[in-house]
Amino acid sequence: MLAINNLSVQFTGTNLFENVTFNIADHDRIGLVGKNGAGKSTLLKILCGWQQPETGTLVIASGQTVGYLPQEMVPDSTRTVIDEAMTAFSHIDELTSLQQRLTDEIANRTDYESPDYTRLLNRHNEVTEQISMLGGGSRQEQTEKVLLGLGFRHDDFQRLVAEFSGGWQMRVELAKLLLQRPDFLLLDEPTNHLDIVSIQWLENFLTNYPGAVVLVSHDRTFLDNITTRTIEITAGRIYDYKCPYSEYVIQMQERRASQMAQLTAQQRQVAQIEAFIERFRYKATKSKQVQSRIKMLDKMEMVKIDEVSTESIHFRFPPAPHSGKIVIEAQGLGKAYADLQVFDGVDFLLTSGKKVAFVGRNGEGKSTMAKIIVGEINDYTGSFRLGAQVQVGYYAQNQAAMLNGEKTVFQTIDDIATGDIRPKIRNILGSFLFDSEDCEKKVKVLSGGEKARLALAKLLLTPSNLLVLDEPTNHLDMDSKDILKNALLQYNGTLIVVSHDRDFLQGLTDSLYEFRDGGVHEFRGDIFEFLESKEAQEKKTAAAVVAPPVKSSAGKHAYEETKNRERELRKLRSAVEKIEKEIEALEAQIAEKESVLASGNAQDENFYAEYQSLKDRLDAQMEAWETATIAVEEYKG
Repeated sequence: MLAINNLSVQFTGTNLFENVTFNIADHDRIGLVGKNGAGKSTLLKILCGWQQPETGTLVIASGQTVGYLPQEMVPDSTRTVIDEAMTAFSHIDELTSLQQRLTDEIANRTDYESPDYTRLLNRHNEVTEQISMLGGGSRQEQTEKVLLGLGFRHDDFQRLVAEFSGGWQMRVELAKLLLQRPDFLLLDEPTNHLDIVSIQWLENFLTNYPGAVVLVSHDRTFLDNITTRTIEITAGRIYDYKCPYSEYVIQMQERRASQMAQLTAQQRQVAQIEAFIERFRYKATKSKQVQSRIKMLDKMEMVKIDEVSTESIHFRFPPAPHSGKIVIEAQGLGKAYADLQVFDGVDFLLTSGKKVAFVGRNGEGKSTMAKIIVGEINDYTGSFRLGAQVQVGYYAQNQAAMLNGEKTVFQTIDDIATGDIRPKIRNILGSFLFDSEDCEKKVKVLSGGEKARLALAKLLLTPSNLLVLDEPTNHLDMDSKDILKNALLQYNGTLIVVSHDRDFLQGLTDSLYEFRDGGVHEFRGDIFEFLESKEAQEKKTAAAVVAPPVKSSAGKHAYEETKNRERELRKLRSAVEKIEKEIEALEAQIAEKESVLASGNAQDENFYAEYQSLKDRLDAQMEAWETATIAVEEYKG
């Protein structure tokens, strides 16, 4: 058990936490949620002892351990990957040394009946059992299993850690932490450097983890698949929900609605009491009742409403300029780095208006392909060309790091703004939550989330008809991710997105391209359909190893026919889901317009034209939805 009592922390003169109290049980699965800056990372640092609170206590049961993976760190290792990962077992080495000392002492004792000798035997048994529980006899096997699960290959094990990128070095740190098996495992954004396959492996590992797990993550699916409890940090307080993230969102909204209802009822009651006091204040016959009501007001505990930040980025991509029907065409495309062939013989055709995702393990070539498409890599084999009038907008995986740290936020945008855009720079930055004071800050002092928002703002300034986004959701909170996704759903150009965020990809793309084993394989359907298909294929392969298939041409034909029908049905269902997302987005925009109309503030002629255009688009989408739904039902028969 880990207990937090009356915890308080101040930051820049305001309370980050105030008298916070809660417990973490031995097998809890907790998601820590809240706006950026609410204090999630600070709370993890306090729980692991990296930071001390101003007031309050942290109590951990005797002998229990805490392990912590920060969001960012700079590993410094001169070891190989396997040797560095196995340093996780240094505590077992210490226990083994202790076991040997106890064994030697037992061998030299002759007071077999004494209490000291009994205590010595008991201690030896405890240490031996502890070594066994920690897997002391299977260290190599455990280490290899965790490293493979996190995406390393066997031939990576003997490479130096320093040869790998920062993201892969963070995977080694995560591997060490998982191998140490602390009683309380604290992870701050552990999926930031993982691909979808590794994230799924980590989900399975954490679900079966013997200790308690506390997570900070902006990945909804990851949280829902692991956690059973959600702790929200807001306005210096915490709210504890015994449910995973998606269910928490519903309960949180109900809680805030209840608070508003209680406040309204209380305000009505206060108004009635004050009216009575004012009316009978000077009547002697009512003095007792007046005094009674004054005391009632003094004793009344006022309902508090949580301070909910309504700030969020808001933007849409400019209309895509016209391009030719073919946007990208590649034949026999290959790319190698020295002796490492990333992919080869790739044929790839992308037509105007398509939205596709690149998925697969890290290192299989997703970002490399993105760089070929945007012209950053030219030394490839095979042929590649962009179509007529294609204008590319690119968000690199390390886009935030590529910003000039010495320039101000305003200068960063001013440098690329032209024509009519220049007078609107501050308005554009305001859309991404940069106020007038923020505009004068140097980029180097911005947080990771602020840099990501600034990089997105840059992307808007040059109209494009092909957007290539490489991990655009890193460092964005959930609200910002939703707004980016909504903007991409409305974008009328061609989209290529590289992402490991399953919730973000769902319903966004028409098809996926899996980078695997030196090739690129197209899958028509949704990300979750793709993952289900992969899982089914893996089970089928595993079964085939156990029982070789019986050859049957009729069976094969039936199987292919069924597979084709399922693929077509997934495609039709995906079309329905995409239209439903677009309808939802249009309805939200129309509701905003109608709110302005109701207030009487609509004076611009363009306003009414935009309003009518939205309604026309909604009518068209409703017809499209009806047609698509009928198609699904008819195909199902």
